[in-house]
Amino acid sequence: MPMRSRDAAQHPEADGADGAGASTVTIVLADDHAVVRSGLRLLLDSEPGFEVVAEAGDLDSARRYVRGHHPNVLVLDLNMPGGSSLEAIPAIREQAPETEIVVLTMQQEPAFARRALGAGAIGYVLKEAADDELVEAVRRAALGESYLNPRLGARLASEPPPGPPDDLSEREVDVLRLIALGHTNAEIAERLYLSVRTVETHRAHIQQKLSLSSRAELVGYALKRGLIKSED
Repeated sequence: MPMRSRDAAQHPEADGADGAGASTVTIVLADDHAVVRSGLRLLLDSEPGFEVVAEAGDLDSARRYVRGHHPNVLVLDLNMPGGSSLEAIPAIREQAPETEIVVLTMQQEPAFARRALGAGAIGYVLKEAADDELVEAVRRAALGESYLNPRLGARLASEPPPGPPDDLSEREVDVLRLIALGHTNAEIAERLYLSVRTVETHRAHIQQKLSLSSRAELVGYALKRGLIKSED
């Protein structure tokens, strides 16, 4: 499902992508399963004009290969060792703005697609449809165009985006999610570029608004509201 198009000036390598003089679309594959990476590599390398330049089995390697190879496209699994792929997307985009990110995942919930695209990914493909959709998503990403699994796109179109629950601000939701994921105040401050004192203030406001006092209660609330998943 094609969506928005980013500034074509940022993707000169895609000029004439259908012509004889087209440049190669370079790709970094990031998935924690070697067998999956092998299959994806065969799929992508068999496509004329595509070249997989590196494979990563964890987030740190994915970041390193993106910095080292400056690929046109990073194909990124959401469930990777080394941290949260969703949280890593903005940082990767900031460090390598020339690299577009296509998320390849088993997560079929529209909320994950919304968060991934909102974080800066340009494509969202389900693993069950990879054979049919990944090549198209990578090709569009190299042109600065978005791609979203059609079934998920239809579900997203029919669902209004959720707002902050229970009078929490967007920043308080960010802090609450990180608290529920087990991060300390200092770690939250570093991730959100806040002072520790500001994080402590947000935490106090969250507990006051929700009438919750313990981290276990906050985790339960976050799970119930869908701010985190049990497998996070």
